[in-house]
Amino acid sequence: MNGIIHQCSHPNDEDVHFRISEEKIFADIFHYLEVLFRIIKPRKVFFMAVDGVAPRAKMNQQRGRRFRSAKEAEEKIKKALEKGEVLPTEARFDSNCITPGTDFMARLQEQLKYFVHNKLSTDKAWQGVNVYLSGHETPGEGEHKIMEFIRSETTKPGHNPNTRHCLYGLDADLIMLGLTSHEPNFSLLREEVRFGGKKSQKRITAPEETTFHLLHLSLMREYIDYEFSELRKKISFEYDLERIIDDWVLMGFLVGNDFIPHLPHLHINHDALPLLYRTYISVLPSLGGYLNENGHLNLANFEKYLEKLSDFDREHFSEVFVDLKWFESKVGNKYLNEAAGLAAEEAGGKDMKKSKVNIKLYFDLSEQDTHNSIKKEDGEDDDMFETEFRQYKRTYYMTKMGVEVVSDEFLASQARCYVEGIQWILHYYYHGVQSWSWYYPHHYAPFLSDVRNVSSLTLTFDLGKPFMPFEQLLGVLPSASKDLLPQCYQHLMTSPGSPIVEYYPQDFKTDLNGKQQEWEAVVLIPFIDEKRLLAAMEPYSHKLAPSEKARNRHTECAVYCFDKELDYAYDSPLPQLFPNIVHCHVRYDHVAHKIDRGALYFCGFPTLQHIRHKFYKKKSGVMVFQQSSRGENMILEILASQEMVEDVAALVLGKSLFVSWPHLMEARVVAVSDGETKFSLDEPSGSQMLYLGNTPPPAEVTHLTDKEQKEWVKEVQGLSEHFSKRKGIVINETDVVVYAQLLTGRKYVIGQNGKVHLEKQFAKQVLPYPYQTIVKDIKAFDSSLARFKTLEELFPPGTFVFMVGNPYYGAMGDVQDSSDVISEGRVRVVFSVPCEPQLDALIQNQHKYSVKYSPGYVLASRLGITSYLVSRFSGSIFIGRGSKKNPHGEQKANVGLNLKFNKKNEEVPGYTKRTEKEWLYSAAVGELLAEYLERCVCLFDFVARNSHDDVFYEDDIWPGEDENGAEKVQEIQGWLKNHPVSSSSRASCDLQILDAGIVEMIEEELEKTKAKKMNKKVRVTVKPHLLFRPLEQQHGVVPDPDAEYHLFDRVVNVRESFSVPLGLRGTIIGIKGAEREAEVLYEVLFDEEFAGGLTVRCSPGRGYRLPPSALINLSHGSRKEQGSHKLTAIVKPQPSSSSHLTHKSQLGGLNHSPRSPFIPTQVTVFIFLQASTEFEELIANLKISKDPEPPTEPKNQSGEPLSPQSFAMKGTLVLKEMLKIDSSGPSSSAPDFTGGPDSASPNDQQQSKRRSSKKLGTALCPIRSRISLVRFQVVLFFSLTVCQVKLSNGLLVHGPQCQSETEAKEKAALFGLQRLNSLGSFPLPPPIFPGVQQMRPLAPHPSMFGQPAGGLLMPPQGYGPLHWGMQFPHQGQPFYGGTFPGARAPVPSAASGSHNQFVPLQVKTSKSCCQKHCFFPTTPKTPMQNPNPHTPGSASKRKHRKLAVNFEAAKVTD
Repeated sequence: MNGIIHQCSHPNDEDVHFRISEEKIFADIFHYLEVLFRIIKPRKVFFMAVDGVAPRAKMNQQRGRRFRSAKEAEEKIKKALEKGEVLPTEARFDSNCITPGTDFMARLQEQLKYFVHNKLSTDKAWQGVNVYLSGHETPGEGEHKIMEFIRSETTKPGHNPNTRHCLYGLDADLIMLGLTSHEPNFSLLREEVRFGGKKSQKRITAPEETTFHLLHLSLMREYIDYEFSELRKKISFEYDLERIIDDWVLMGFLVGNDFIPHLPHLHINHDALPLLYRTYISVLPSLGGYLNENGHLNLANFEKYLEKLSDFDREHFSEVFVDLKWFESKVGNKYLNEAAGLAAEEAGGKDMKKSKVNIKLYFDLSEQDTHNSIKKEDGEDDDMFETEFRQYKRTYYMTKMGVEVVSDEFLASQARCYVEGIQWILHYYYHGVQSWSWYYPHHYAPFLSDVRNVSSLTLTFDLGKPFMPFEQLLGVLPSASKDLLPQCYQHLMTSPGSPIVEYYPQDFKTDLNGKQQEWEAVVLIPFIDEKRLLAAMEPYSHKLAPSEKARNRHTECAVYCFDKELDYAYDSPLPQLFPNIVHCHVRYDHVAHKIDRGALYFCGFPTLQHIRHKFYKKKSGVMVFQQSSRGENMILEILASQEMVEDVAALVLGKSLFVSWPHLMEARVVAVSDGETKFSLDEPSGSQMLYLGNTPPPAEVTHLTDKEQKEWVKEVQGLSEHFSKRKGIVINETDVVVYAQLLTGRKYVIGQNGKVHLEKQFAKQVLPYPYQTIVKDIKAFDSSLARFKTLEELFPPGTFVFMVGNPYYGAMGDVQDSSDVISEGRVRVVFSVPCEPQLDALIQNQHKYSVKYSPGYVLASRLGITSYLVSRFSGSIFIGRGSKKNPHGEQKANVGLNLKFNKKNEEVPGYTKRTEKEWLYSAAVGELLAEYLERCVCLFDFVARNSHDDVFYEDDIWPGEDENGAEKVQEIQGWLKNHPVSSSSRASCDLQILDAGIVEMIEEELEKTKAKKMNKKVRVTVKPHLLFRPLEQQHGVVPDPDAEYHLFDRVVNVRESFSVPLGLRGTIIGIKGAEREAEVLYEVLFDEEFAGGLTVRCSPGRGYRLPPSALINLSHGSRKEQGSHKLTAIVKPQPSSSSHLTHKSQLGGLNHSPRSPFIPTQVTVFIFLQASTEFEELIANLKISKDPEPPTEPKNQSGEPLSPQSFAMKGTLVLKEMLKIDSSGPSSSAPDFTGGPDSASPNDQQQSKRRSSKKLGTALCPIRSRISLVRFQVVLFFSLTVCQVKLSNGLLVHGPQCQSETEAKEKAALFGLQRLNSLGSFPLPPPIFPGVQQMRPLAPHPSMFGQPAGGLLMPPQGYGPLHWGMQFPHQGQPFYGGTFPGARAPVPSAASGSHNQFVPLQVKTSKSCCQKHCFFPTTPKTPMQNPNPHTPGSASKRKHRKLAVNFEAAKVTD
């Protein structure tokens, strides 16, 4: 618990301006506990343990920590004031108050009691669990109180040896504690550890944004077994893994812990642990038994182990000795400093004289090259080495421990203290506290070689009593935190006349003592004398107030459980923040094996069983904590076996098995391939069926193409590298790859007879796994959850459900009494249908509120610098000390803006965006660089002149004698640190977001909707398969797998017992894609603020990140209901696996929004509009006749293919025909498309024209493979008409406001063509007619039409960009409905060729008032691909061509 309290109360000690209220701390702690509960999902016990009064051995470490933290805080405040910073007037939170007995901890205890009562009374997930609360008043460290509880449970007669444990905490000693329990199913949960970050970097405090890691002790036990497996053949006694683990725990204590210091020069980062293990393996066969006998030290064996280990002391000194001899030969000085030498001479003058003679003799003889002298040198060298070694250790004790004479008695006492400390710790970990008063009385440990003659020691401990809370406070707090003590004791810390004032020094030193981190340093403060402390407190204890006396006591642990029979009111200790519990149902009490797994697999507690493998140690650079490990790794190598793909397919296809060994997950196999042949299930899309028994599933066999075979090989290489580098597993050659869908959860399915059963649900996404890493024929343990068997049980009255059918898609309802209709297979529900905000106008105008980004060269041209400088300074710029020729150390300062992170694939929203080809920058970056340039132009100039360097140096940049480079760097760093940009948060480049400005507009629209209060309730009877009931068994199951998510989509939360209230609606403002379907996250702006809400570019407490399993997409329901009638601004690409897809494609757009009306995209499939219902409706609306016969290949009357000129001319007629533009002026001569002179009448001629137009429409279809359908939407704004042109290449163009509809259409068409021209070149489509080559532009084409009166529609030079300016290509990775919502699209292939094609238009008229619902162009059912980026300057390079479109001259002049 203490880790949570610290995390929620002072997340960033580097920020001296940080302030937090106590109420916020309590609320955050509650929220953190809720999230942990949801992650762990306990079934029996939830034990919350706060650190109580610790044993005296621990108090010494607590005292050092608190003194250091108080001193560091004081220094930071002092530095801030020296810089002129103005600090807040409120007092900062003193983290030292997180100590038993303080007023803060007493208030926290009352809040935790309230929290437990509230959750047990109101949250169903908690009501089947016993909740233990061991607060600060119960003595003992939190984790040890939990282990004491586990030990007491395991001794009970009915204890289940397969009980599963999960322990949360940040301390590394939890590994030792978990292993000492010898429980097989034990895991540790903790936050992710990230190394190498800056101190000033903001820590993530919200648990939803935190990455949690599970350490599986079940696996670690097996790895320890492998580590020492060679002992099986070497030892004469029984090899017992449990005893090996006990010894492993003991060896871990030798490198230091919370109770005794580490042995000299024995550091983990200097490979101390492998040394301990090697020594143990070499010495154990000669011992006849183990070192640690269930927490009792075998002193004789331990002494022999230490004796062998003491060789390390000599080996380490030999390295020092070589350096010493070289140093003395150069300088002529003794190694010892003057003070140590003097003390040593007093201790043993003879030894010193002998030492000097030996050293002199050694160097004299080393110059003589005779056999006798070498013999003499070797003999005396050993004596000199031992003498120097003893002197070396003597110096250590003198300087570190302050002793004057290092006598044998002193060394014997050091050895006894150290061994006594080891035994106390073993008791503490295995049996609990054996002595509350014992402590290690030194800051440093003795040398290994000095821990001798310990086998005959008798070690006994006096149990004693724990300190009272106030006694501990006075024992661990520094004087800077005296206000945390009762008033009557405070003067004991500061008064000169206090008998214990010497224990509270104002200044003190720290000693790293071989460690690297400051927090590991030894804090050199005096140890408290317990008797003096208690004697000094006694005279003032009677002055304690009654409330203080109540705090100064010990209490027992309490257990709480739900009891529905009880019903009473529970008052909140903080009613203004947390409401009173009106109906409390909590009962409260005080708390005064052989393992047989068989084939049962406990999910979440992995094992190395099930697959045959061998193991060995090797340096393989396995990735640990984002870094390659430098030491040896325990490598597992799977034993190879030859498998035929046909046999594997017959064995696993359509079956359920376990993948991703050793962290096994259940999956359903859908395909098997050996790189040449692929066996796949032949079943309808979306099938979840498992083929049980011996019945072969329907399968199809395909042979892979050369390209597919190469992709298969790459896939296998990637899998092998993942297993090797991430897991340390060598999978050897892969013959067969299994393609499977991971199990997401279970869903209740209604059978034909009205019975319900849980059916496994598998992900849509298919992932590859090497066949040798899968496990078959094991049974997984399934938690005992309540199972429903009938509709009455599944949908009892009062149950909350959600509609997943139309109408009322996504509406939350309350099940009513359905006894009269349930027999008919229906459920009666009252749905609440709230008024939804109208975001359509905002979607169209989002470009007005979004951040505009531009390439680096645009910023560079504005600033007058090179684009290289923009790129470098927006990232990292490292400056070293000294000069390039003479660097001073390896320390480097980063003076870059840190707005982009290539390796981590991160950007800073509002400042930078990453595309596939380049980085884009906002205007804010330009302003920042301009300010930087003004401050330090010489740095920019130097970097520009030395662009090939990675690191620059102070003295090279500022070479002048009067220039201080270090000060300049410090000044730049100070400016960057104080600039608002330093606090900007990073985001993954894979994150698709709406900018803060757009989110603010959404919030405004939501407030308008709330004001209407137009919620309605409807009562309906529904078929149960259209209802989704939130159940724990169904967690992970996506309510509607067909739903696709886009920015601006409206969603509703369907996850119960979570931070987000059930049924709360919101809007998607961000999509974070992932490689796995279950890991996709949607950032949602919710309609209401709620406890635990995040601030995600929105108002505080309204944002949250949720997976698809927690949401129902309301917008998807609307699209589904209205189908092709619904006009939306969403481009909905098809999955990349679609059979009609000719190129892998992707979707792009302004502001990363697939709804953006300004998305330059390309359609890469043929669209035969005549065959679609959509086209029929459009034709009907246009009143254009349609031939009944099917479309035929377009040919003219003579049967020959149309020439390009005729094709373009006919296109003009189709454009006019489809636009239905009436003309009041004289018609220009239109070509006769009937093919002959015998046109009977104007009407017949018109009919003929229309027939020809329709034939031409078919001919034009292939051309639409690049620039497709254009649709019009007419919206009436009061008396003015606006026409919007939607191109299915993703572009939406607004026309101007006009008086008439015809004029609006015409001008919108002009704008649309103008926009198409400004987009640049379009790739060539496939050949239009068989046998006819593609049209390639060889030279500028002559004009196809004479210049009509009034000018051309498209001038020769083309039109410039429209008034809103140029839109840049899509930034960042796209997100679209590929194999799953949020999947990343593959990189598109580069398009080739260019030619401006004729663009046919279609019009759909629909008038509506601005107060009514707005409509948007229909989603084209085709994938999209980015065109070649249109950059400034490309227009001048492109040869302009006239489009084959001609309007009547009279209209053009308008």
